[in-house]
Amino acid sequence: MSWYDRILALQFSWRDAIDIIIVAFVIYNILALIRGTRAMQVSIGMVLLGSTFFVARAFNLPALEAISRQILFYLPFAVIVLFQAEIRRALARMASNPLLSLFSSGTSPVPFDVILDAAKVLSANRIGALIAIERAQSLKMYSEAAKPIDALASAELLISIFTPGGPLHDGAAIVRGNRIVAAGAFLPLTTSADPKLAHGTRHRAALGLSEDSDALVIVISEENGSISATSEGVLHEHLDSDQLLRLMQERLK
Repeated sequence: MSWYDRILALQFSWRDAIDIIIVAFVIYNILALIRGTRAMQVSIGMVLLGSTFFVARAFNLPALEAISRQILFYLPFAVIVLFQAEIRRALARMASNPLLSLFSSGTSPVPFDVILDAAKVLSANRIGALIAIERAQSLKMYSEAAKPIDALASAELLISIFTPGGPLHDGAAIVRGNRIVAAGAFLPLTTSADPKLAHGTRHRAALGLSEDSDALVIVISEENGSISATSEGVLHEHLDSDQLLRLMQERLK
């Protein structure tokens, strides 16, 4: 029987098609999640390491097969340890599925003009600031560990929070809808930032939160007053007012 006859002999149903589509979708999202990160390089190395078992069995290499069998046994535990950040991020993104968001309570839209006015004043006076704007994924774990504010968002309030000498100056303000829910929040620092780049703690914290959630984080540099923003693990630097507005409109719609 030729290979063509074998293919025709296969019984392929619509369930098989759905099965293939789901598996392809899962694999695609896993690759998209780790693309461009160190996890991609580590995963390639782990695949090569795991494939030694099949190579050893194919060429009848008993010693290598025994060693690689033990490696395959511990490989799932290594995946959990090495990719814990990526796994946590993937599970968090599942919670932001549009179908699940139908069951969540709505919030008032973020006031772009308030954020822009505060950013311009803070930038002009070179006052360092970190503003985390909540989207679909909740930032409750960070706001609960910070100083509760729960006040209507205003440019004056944001400016006063980050005024040097104040107790909340070094932390982040968390905005949910049209309210500032907390200030003085400590955010997770990124571990993937390029060490060659001159990024301070605020930028690393902004990147860290955007890697762990879908939040949009605005950073005002204390050194030069430049405005930056992070979203989905990407840092957008040296933004003017129009660029910041467009970024908020794209990410917070």
